[in-house]
Amino acid sequence: MAAPLLPALRAWAEAAARAEAAARAALEASGPLLDSLAALAAQVRAARRLPWDASPLGAFPELRARLWRKQRGAAEALLERLGERREELRAVRDAVAAAGAAVLRLYEERGPAELPAVLRRGPRCPSLADVLEGLQDVERYYRHLYLESKLLLQRITLDSLADVEALPQSWERILERYKEDSVVQDTLLKVSLFVENHREVSCSPGS
Repeated sequence: MAAPLLPALRAWAEAAARAEAAARAALEASGPLLDSLAALAAQVRAARRLPWDASPLGAFPELRARLWRKQRGAAEALLERLGERREELRAVRDAVAAAGAAVLRLYEERGPAELPAVLRRGPRCPSLADVLEGLQDVERYYRHLYLESKLLLQRITLDSLADVEALPQSWERILERYKEDSVVQDTLLKVSLFVENHREVSCSPGS
């Protein structure tokens, strides 16, 4: 049962490694953009508090509107770049899901082995059941990460400046929930051990 799965598992591991690097890059790139957006919201708030009419700026009636257009344009540019990072996370989610589905589909097409064989572990080798469960855990991990990021970015609007100024803190809370999660590395290790043990020898308690 294991042999036909080995190429698919190797392909999954390669896709997962690429996905992890792409996700990390997208997350790291999003932080500075959110910081800039929060700083821009603070500038908008400060501009709204200015006594325009009671200051020398009152002699320039178009200045306030021009400043707002400039700030809105800057916000839209930042949102567009954040949207690109969100799409990168979506691509990560889809790539991992597709690679995992390919393994599960092959497993189902070949016909599940007897349950004892699927559950069998060796001293240095996880069972096939462990590996398949890990693939699903990784898919779920990226799906939840993408969903949380998407929901946060969808709520961004300059109509709620306080929420925009709090974006860096909200983003950090999301990162905190995921940065300590070792599900990806743990599953990559399981897949590597499984592939290596089935390349030459049978994965059995005595191997």
